[in-house]
This record gives sequence, structure tokens and C-alpha cells, in this order.
Amino acid sequence: MQLAISSSFILRQLLNLLQKQTDDSQSTLRRSPADKTTMSHMVNPLATPEQLYQRRSFSALPTELQDAIFFSTQCLTQAAGLLLQLPQSVTAQANVLLARYWLVEPMISHEFSDISAASVYLTAKLSPYPRSPRDLALVYNYLLSPSSTFFRPSAPASDDSSSPPPTNIPNDYYLPEHVYNSFHTRLLRCESRILYALSFDTHVSLPHPLAITYLQALDFLNTSKSTISKRTLAYLNTALLSPQMLYLTSQPNALAVAAIYNAAKDVGAKMPECEWWEVFDVDREELGFLVVGMRSVDGWGRKMREDVERMKAGTESGNKRGGMITRRDIEGELRRRGLSLGNGDAGGNTGVGSEEPPVDMEAEMARRMDEKMAEIEGSAS
Repeated sequence: MQLAISSSFILRQLLNLLQKQTDDSQSTLRRSPADKTTMSHMVNPLATPEQLYQRRSFSALPTELQDAIFFSTQCLTQAAGLLLQLPQSVTAQANVLLARYWLVEPMISHEFSDISAASVYLTAKLSPYPRSPRDLALVYNYLLSPSSTFFRPSAPASDDSSSPPPTNIPNDYYLPEHVYNSFHTRLLRCESRILYALSFDTHVSLPHPLAITYLQALDFLNTSKSTISKRTLAYLNTALLSPQMLYLTSQPNALAVAAIYNAAKDVGAKMPECEWWEVFDVDREELGFLVVGMRSVDGWGRKMREDVERMKAGTESGNKRGGMITRRDIEGELRRRGLSLGNGDAGGNTGVGSEEPPVDMEAEMARRMDEKMAEIEGSAS
């Protein structure tokens, strides 16, 4: 009986909303420009079909390598946000900005970890929780070190495991001054590239607050508030890793409704028998696409992790570096496939087709000075 009352109540609210939309559409011409932009902070700029097609079809990288780079870099951004003690809202915005940047710029133009750090730095700077470049340098230096557990098992899966758990060696992530200066330079360069590529439009509206508001309107589907809320937010956070780039193709209200639908299915909540998603301005076709897309991320992510570990294991220094995939790993994978990207990139460095990684002249000069000082001190003693 309570469910029937809830369903009829939602239907009445839907009719009222539809009537209100009809009345509003008749008076649209009488609205001022300020009125039309009142709700602009709740919507996002979306990718066009042409942009999505060109990213997949005209990229110099195979599709599976694009997916591996996207997945590992988005995971690296989330890990950095945790270590920097940033709210999930800030880290999620950095994930969205990173996805937008790679929609219009080649993935291989800069080191993946540098673009991740720049997106976190830019998003945190615009939030109430700014972080200094040195904080980011320390965090990323640790995450990329062999001592980090990022994309590495914390314990061997079996006795014959070929990937032993990393050992915490502080010297692995010690940050010399010249390394920090080099990182700082790359960070600012990548930040400017992101701003230029996005035309300085850094607005990101997240679906997380809307999802909680919608759950309140639905009375949390008569289930535990914490259980269904956590499950809903988990789907929204997982969608940041989706290869379909759901945050670039759908508005926050549609993402929130799809996450609620999936969460309700998982916890066994009884949803209204009517088409309740239309109350939140989401049609059935879009809801179905988002529901399938969100539920498929888990299996796809497991496959991507295996692919990243396989690429890391195939490199000569795979066990000596961290678990994050790098441009050098992509170079090695392309060479094994008999492919090449050319001799240049947007950053002015040696391209992926080169045999040696680009050399930072400032870091190289500082290293030689340190060696010279060590020789002087050794001869004096």
C-alpha cells in the first residue's frame, strides 16, 4: 500500500512538472539572459560525436593502448588525491578535466603522470583545498617509485607469483632538489597546456550531490540510507574510469539516476513501478546505456590492470620502476608490435619512436655537479 501511494505521488509530481515546463516554454522569449543561465552551474559541456570518433579513429595509438593509458592515469589521479588528503569532489573534477584534455590533445604528447599531476594541481588550486607543487612532487615521486603499491600486489597471489610485493625503501622516493625543480617546470607547462586546450573552461558539475538529493526525494527507496547512498556514490566514482567517458557524454542528472538504479538493483531495493526516472529528466534509452556502461567498468578494469601489468613485465626495467605505465612502456609495446609514432611530439621532446627518453638538461647538469662535488670531497678526505 505504501508503495502504491509513493508511485501515485510521483506520477502526480511528474504531471505537475510537465505542466510547469509547458508554461515555462511559452514564456521563454520573455526571459532575460541572466534567467537562462541560472542553472548553468548544474550542467557540463559535453563531447561531440565528431570528437569521440576522431579520438578513436585518428589517434596514432591502438585502441587497447589508449584504454590502458586512460585507465592507469585516472587511477593514478585518484591515488594522488587520497595521499594529498583531497576531498573526492576535487579529485573527481581532476579526473573529468583530464578526460576532457585527452579528448582534444594526443595522449602521448606529455608524460602521463605529469598530466595527472597538472590536473590535480589545477583543480585543487581552484578549490578551497590548494596543494603546493612540492606536495604534489612528493606524492607522485612516491607513487612512481618501486616502493609504492600502486598497480603492484601488496602480497603474492601464490607461491609461484612472479611479482613479489614491493619493499618500502625510503631512498626510492627521496626527492632531490634538482628533481623537484624539473618536476615543477613540467607541472607548470602541463597546466598551461590543459588550460589552453580547454579554453580556460574548468567548470565541472558532479552528479554526487544530485544523487543524494534524488535519493531523499525517493525516500531512499525504503532501504538503509547509508547502504544505498554508499553504493550509489561507488558507481559514480567508478564511472570516472569508464572507457565510454560517461562524464563527457551525459549530464550529471542522468549519471545520478543511473547510479541510483544500479545501486537499487544491487541492494534489492523496491523501485517505483512507474517510469520514475522521467521525473528527473532522463529518458529510458539514455538510462539503459548508462546502466550498462557503469556495470561493465568492473570487468573492463580487471582486464586493463592485467594489460598494464603485462606491459610492465615486458620491459627490461619493469621491476625496477613503479607500477604506473609510462611513455617508455608504450614505446616498448609499439616496438614489439612493429609500430612507431614518429620523431616528435607536441611537447618538443624526442618522440615515442626514439630509442632514448628525453633528457632534462637541468637535471643532467645538477647530477654532474653532484658527482663532481663527491669526487672533490673524496680526494680531500
